[in-house]
Formats: sequence, C-alpha cells, structure tokens
Amino acid sequence: MDSITRVIETPASVPSPAQPFTYADLIVSYLVQIDVEYIFGIPGGGIEPLYNALARHLRRPEQCATRRLAVNSLLPVRQRDAKPHIKPVIARHEAGAAFMADGYARETGRLGVCCATTGPGATNLITGVASAYADRIPMLVITPQTALPFFGKGGFQESSSDAVDIVGMFEHCTQYNGMVSHPDQLEGKLYTAFLNAFRRPRGPVHLSIPMDILNAPVKGGSRRYQVAQLFRQPRSMDDDAYRALVGALGRSKKQVLFLGGGSRHAIDMITAYAESTGTPMVTTPAGKGWVNAYHPLYRGVFGFAGHPSAYETLADDEVDLVLAVGTALGELSTSGWNERLMSSRLVHISASPEDFARTPMACLHLSGDIKTIFAHLHKDRMVNSVDRNSATSPTAGRGFRRESDAYLPMQVRVYEPEAVADESSPLKPQRLMSELAQRFPRDTRYVVDTGNAFSWVTHYLFLDNVGVQRSSFSFGAMGWAIGAAVGTALGKREHPVVCITGDGSYLMSGQELTVAVAEGLAVIFVVLNDQALGMVKHGQRLGGAEAIGYDLPPVDFAMMARSMGAPGYTIRTVDDLARLDIDTLCQRGGPALLDVYIDPEAVPPLGARVNTLKRQRKKCSTAD
Repeated sequence: MDSITRVIETPASVPSPAQPFTYADLIVSYLVQIDVEYIFGIPGGGIEPLYNALARHLRRPEQCATRRLAVNSLLPVRQRDAKPHIKPVIARHEAGAAFMADGYARETGRLGVCCATTGPGATNLITGVASAYADRIPMLVITPQTALPFFGKGGFQESSSDAVDIVGMFEHCTQYNGMVSHPDQLEGKLYTAFLNAFRRPRGPVHLSIPMDILNAPVKGGSRRYQVAQLFRQPRSMDDDAYRALVGALGRSKKQVLFLGGGSRHAIDMITAYAESTGTPMVTTPAGKGWVNAYHPLYRGVFGFAGHPSAYETLADDEVDLVLAVGTALGELSTSGWNERLMSSRLVHISASPEDFARTPMACLHLSGDIKTIFAHLHKDRMVNSVDRNSATSPTAGRGFRRESDAYLPMQVRVYEPEAVADESSPLKPQRLMSELAQRFPRDTRYVVDTGNAFSWVTHYLFLDNVGVQRSSFSFGAMGWAIGAAVGTALGKREHPVVCITGDGSYLMSGQELTVAVAEGLAVIFVVLNDQALGMVKHGQRLGGAEAIGYDLPPVDFAMMARSMGAPGYTIRTVDDLARLDIDTLCQRGGPALLDVYIDPEAVPPLGARVNTLKRQRKKCSTAD
C-alpha cells in the first residue's frame, strides 16, 4: 500500500477516546479529502450532529493538513491551495446558504456544500437548490431526518415520507437524491452523490440522513473511497460526429459561433479558432461573461436583453452554419426560440447530450468535451480549406483592452447608446453600468441578480476581462446574487466582488449582508433603487398588461447597511459616483453598499421577453 493510500485511509479528524468516530465525522473526513473549505447553512436540532463533527474537526485542523498534502496529487491544480480546515458559514436564511454554495462553486470549481435542519430548514433550501440545478452547478445538499424509530409519530419538524416528504420535494431539482436508512448505506450513497454532482449534466445532489445515523459510531472498517479521483473529467468526444463537423465546416461558406455558459472552460480554444478563421462570436446572456466584450470578432448578446448587432449577425442570409456551443438553447438564450436561430443551419455542440432534445431541427449534434473538440479543430487547421475574411492573430484575443474613454465596444451595437454618456439626474442605469465597468479593478467579479439588474447589465456592462461576470437567470430566483456574491468572495478573497441587485431583490435577501460583515468580505452591493419591481412594471407597460402590484415603498438602503455594520452611500448623480474612493472600498476588508437612485422611467431592453409572453398569451387565448 503506497503512502497516499495509507493517508487516505486515516480519518481526517480523529475524536478523542471518549468521543467515538461518528458517521457525521466520516462525512467531514470525506469533505476534507476533496478540499471543501466551507459548509453553508443554519444549525438546528436535526443537523446538530454534523455541526458537532465540524466543531471537533476545527479543534484539530493540524490533523487534516497532512491528509490534504497527500491527496493533493489527485486533485486539479485549482484545488491544491486549500486551507487546512472546513469552516461553517452561518447564513441568515437557508436559501441564502444555497446561493452562497452556488457562488463559491462557480468561483473555485470545487464542490459547494450546504445544509439545513429538518422541516422548514430543508424546504427553505429548495429555491437555491433548484437554481443550481437549472444552472448545472455541482453542490452537495445535506438535510437530516428525525431519528428512524420516530418516523410517522408526528415529531417536531418531521420530514419523513410519513409527514412532509423532504426527499420527495428534492426529487426533481437534484441530479441524485436519496435517504440513508441504514448506517452501512452512508458511504456508498455519499460516493454516488459525489459522482453525480460532477457527472454531466452536473448539478446539486441531496442526501437526507436521520439524526440517529449521523450520531452513530462507525463500527468496523470503512471503505474509504478515494473520491478525489471523481473530479477528473474524461476528455472525450463523439469521433463520428466530429468527422461530420469537419466535413460540414469544409463545405461552409460563412459561420457564426453562438456561445453559451458551457463554453467557459474552453473559451481560449474557441477564441483561437474564431481568430484563425475570422468567425464572428455571438453569446447567450449566460455566455456573455466568458468572451472579451472588446474582441473585434464579438457581436454581442442574442436573446434576453440582446444587442441589435447580434441579431443582425445571426440573421445574415449568407450564414450557412451556426455553431451553438455549450448552451441548452432555452427561451432566454434563443429570443423565444427564434426561427432564424432554431433552423437547419444549426450545429449543436454540448457536453450534455440531454440538450439535444431541444434541437431536433439541427443539421448536426456533437457531444463531448468542448475544449477537446475545439483543440482538435484548431490542431487540424480546418481553416486551410475554408475561405475566411479578416482573420486575426491567434494569440490576440486575450489582449484586447477597453480604451479608457470607450463606453461601448465599437463592434457591438446597443439600443439608446446616447444614454451611456447621459449626465442627467436621476442617474440613467445605462450610464451606471458603464461607470461600474470603468471604475472598479479589472479583476472584480460582477454577480448579477434577476430582474431589471440583469437586463441592464446584459445590454450595457462591457468588460475586457473574461470570466468575471456571473448570473443565474435560468431559474430566475430573485436575491440569488446577494448570497452568491458572498460565496464568490469566500472563494477568492483577493478579488473584489460587485453584487448588482434591485431594490425588490434586496428586500428579499439583504440580510445576508451581515454574513459579509462577519466574514470581512470585500463585497460592494449596488442596489438599483427605483421603488418598484422594475421588470414587472416595465413588462406590464411594454406588453399591454394591467399596471398592478409593482410599487415598493421608499427605503433608505444606505441607512439599512449602516445599521448592519457596513458603510452605506447614497448615489443620485454621476458626481456622487465620482466622489467614491473605489480603491478604499475594495481594500477595506469588509462590505459596503451603494444605494443608487436610478431613473425609474428608463425602459430596459426587454423586447424579446415581452414578445415571447405576447405569443404565449395569444396561443392561450386561441386554445380557449
């Protein structure tokens, strides 16, 4: 037996002789093995054994340092600089805990872990878990049950199948979902959960464990699975479909790359391919953050809050192939399943073949690791047999930078470009987006909430740094960005994080600011204050619906932040923004909040979404 195996078979945190090694301790030891740094949640009676195990673990962090050193050779490079302990982060609401685990997983590539107690603790998690499921974020969710002998007896917050069936509730928003009904099942089910979290399509997994099993001492030997190996992803592809793609590209006269959020790990190879072939790039809203907005081949976003230049690029009659890469092609990514996009010109490339169910009209489907596919395309020098115009240097894509006075990329056409330089008060949200992009450091992470914030950012926030803009609009949970920003900051403390949210979302989840205060995180919360549920308000107006239910009361969010221990600033004009010392805000070792009063009559670019709703209403009335 080699030294690595010997260390893996040693528990990460060995309790004292008076305290037996429990199954909760065993779970912690596995999380140590894969370099989990945080468990996000809220304690309670049912989940108490897991927190007890964490407390024992924290008293002996030196015992897991050797273990981490030994397993590091099995882990991806990004996981090798972990801290030598797992820290509980106490959220203010369980949905916030799930959002934090989501943000942490996106920033680090590690597994996000969250937990809650029985009953309402578990049900509060579900919105955050469903959001991660829609966005395919690897997450381990742990909830407890009342002790097995008390199932069906009406215990306090009972969550068994005889009461409020928590396992049943998680069934349709997880990649794996199970209850441990015997101690001997726990390791196998935990291994299976890890496997399914990272097996495509990735996503959250859920284990429900009765309290008496969590507390039970581990008897006999443990299997000690080497779970770190599970995170090695195979670099494979469908060879026959790849050869068909090569043939199609050879016959093609003009292509467009249509990039979704699943392109993120392959963006360098995709960009190199685009540059060497002169192929324009269009993105979905989720894919926008993975392309340099100032790249001369980038044409903007197609879909929700998209750009006219992107629509024109895809509508070009000369385009005979659209390579849709790393996108599930849902409503917001396709501008309501636009027929110009969803046509026989489409080549759908995805690591998750499940996505192909939405594109029966495509001329070709290719499943496999996207980075591998584009590495082969670039290596095979497909460009030699294809006529291309304006090819650029294959190494230039990472170097294009925004000029200091450039509010907008020259190659992307937006609606109302004049508003980006508007000096009037109240502040135009278009101007605010440009100011944020210019004033914050290049390595700032922008975490964007559902609602009008998402539409303004998608259309007007342009960044020349790849991978620093995150959003979660698949499921559309308001308040996601607030918790996700905290998780993002915990993932990489050296980078400032800007959370762009609306006043409606902040009123739902703003209490998570106190977590950023407690953890000393440089998160700048930017609240778009228009005293309304803005997307509802403008959607009703644009769609011809009744004007109802969107008003919010006046709230002083800056004062609210100060009451929670963070500095708050009221912003009404461009000059107010200019007076902020951004460097100090980013380096102070704690959060701050900008209460930004935006023009409530500024109309967000919601046309595609409104048109889709109109079509749906028309079909409903026709069906009636």
